[in-house]
Amino acid sequence: MPDIQTNDVHSRTITAFFDTRDAARTATDDLVAAGIPKEHITLTEGSQSGTVTERSTATEDKGFWDELKDLFLPDEDRHGYAEGLRRGGYLLSVRVEEANYTRVLDILDTDGAIDMDEREAQWRSSGWTGAATGAMATDNRTSSATDMKLASATATSSSATRTATSSPVTAAKTSNASAAVDSLQAGHDEVIPVYEETAQVAKRDINHGRVRLRSYVVETPISEQVNLRNEQVQVERRPVDRPVSATDVAFKDRVIEAEEHAEEAFITKDTRVKEEISLRKTVETQSQTLADKVRRTEVDVEDTRADRGLAGTSGFSAVTDASRIAEHMDVIASDGTKIGTVDHLDGPDKIKLAKTTSPDGQHHYIPLTWIDHVDAHVHLNKTSVAAKAGW
Repeated sequence: MPDIQTNDVHSRTITAFFDTRDAARTATDDLVAAGIPKEHITLTEGSQSGTVTERSTATEDKGFWDELKDLFLPDEDRHGYAEGLRRGGYLLSVRVEEANYTRVLDILDTDGAIDMDEREAQWRSSGWTGAATGAMATDNRTSSATDMKLASATATSSSATRTATSSPVTAAKTSNASAAVDSLQAGHDEVIPVYEETAQVAKRDINHGRVRLRSYVVETPISEQVNLRNEQVQVERRPVDRPVSATDVAFKDRVIEAEEHAEEAFITKDTRVKEEISLRKTVETQSQTLADKVRRTEVDVEDTRADRGLAGTSGFSAVTDASRIAEHMDVIASDGTKIGTVDHLDGPDKIKLAKTTSPDGQHHYIPLTWIDHVDAHVHLNKTSVAAKAGW
């Protein structure tokens, strides 16, 4: 049941997978009853057949993938949910405020949300590879082939004749120099798209299990032996024949009473607190560094024409092209050697180079008249030796 951190720092999106429509509907009703707005709940229904066939593999995988693309999920989770939808499951996504986060998790867990790690393990044991198949895989392969072709063409047009002194990025492009080159026809434009990847870091919640305390009453029989005292009053009548003595009170009314008592056993119970068991949840925050690579397309323009005065050349103009010079651009001499990095434009007629990339650790200045053209780098019309001698 992944948790997705949205751009809103006060809300999260939780996804849960269910095998049946009834279970998903029950979870939806319970969430609404708990105060979650219905518009914050989205239910995605899977294949109605609920069976895995070649047809469903070929036609439905891509559709399920497209339905999940708006959820900011890692690819491995998106593959798992797409497979579950293809097998007839139901995906419930809930956007919740931070205060309702734990309560929503409990509701989804109670209503039977599926443990996707266990379910994916079952699918893998029956042959599922963990990646999309059919139309989805074909589409990915086509996209990858197109990207490779584009990268190859870019490398050919930009760096087929670069020397060994080029930058590492340029040198890597040169390995594709054997790719076909498209000839530009007069009156037509050929465009090389420039792509750049951006990385986003998201957080998801992983359930590591739960601890539950439940109290109940246990009755234990007890017994104790006790001695009880029991009194008895007995009346005896004895026959007597003797003369009346001086101590006898003759002919006077008298009453004699005697009470019987008996002991009865009973139990009194005193309740005392003998132990306390508490459940407390603490939160620890730790920093984790995620490392990956992002790609971008770089296009190097190489013009080997000797006559820079021809119409249509890409010669540099200090008036119109100076604004294209940006901080941190590499400055490349005409022999392909990098001689520094742009710090900033210093006035209308020169570039100040950063001392951090200078061979002697000092700032140097490049007149704008030395610039041949500007693309992703600043290219000079002087060799590295001539530039260093004159800066």
